[in-house]
Amino acid sequence: MRNKDASTPIDLDILHTIRDRRSIRAFLKTPVSKEIITNILDVARFAPSGVNTQPWHVAILGPITREKISSQIIAARDNNIPEDPDYHYYPDIWHEPYKSRRKACGLALYGALDIKMTETDKRKSQWYRNYHFFDAPIALIFYIESILCKGSWMDIGMFLQNIMLAARAYGLETCPQAALAEYPNIIRKNLDLSSDFHIVCGMAMGYPDWSHPVNQYRTSRETVDSFSSWYK
Repeated sequence: MRNKDASTPIDLDILHTIRDRRSIRAFLKTPVSKEIITNILDVARFAPSGVNTQPWHVAILGPITREKISSQIIAARDNNIPEDPDYHYYPDIWHEPYKSRRKACGLALYGALDIKMTETDKRKSQWYRNYHFFDAPIALIFYIESILCKGSWMDIGMFLQNIMLAARAYGLETCPQAALAEYPNIIRKNLDLSSDFHIVCGMAMGYPDWSHPVNQYRTSRETVDSFSSWYK
């Protein structure tokens, strides 16, 4: 079906689903059924991938494995064990405009929680919530074979986006978490994975607690003109 006016969207729900997605860091304790998670993954698997390689793998953590991973990562940080990720997510030196965007993101998060820059213990406590998947009922870990190249990492990014959008169809929200990839050997040990697999990230998923202050803010986005160029 096509609109007579091509500039008018056919399905506004799709646009709202994309536009309204945000990273949620406080969840209700309401459980999420295995059936719903399976349905979300069943939709997400239709993400595009180069020559249909479908390079993604996902682990759905049960409470025992999840607690082991969380406690071991926190212990590693408390014992000043250096992070050893399988890949570098961020640059060693930040330049503009990325430096300012990063700062604004942090200020928005801690500002929503009324945590000041000088309150290091509170900031640490909030950061450690990453390793507990923000107490979401569903905790996911994504990984990929180490022999694959950058193109496959692009593919898994599209798979992740599909999961985050499909989750919203069930009233769920998510938070993708690079922090869960800081100590990949801990993840591999608990998932019984060999070094043939690289840990990409984690993801928290559940029904959002909209009453929590941390879910009241949203980061800004640049305008289309700021990142697009049109050529003849």
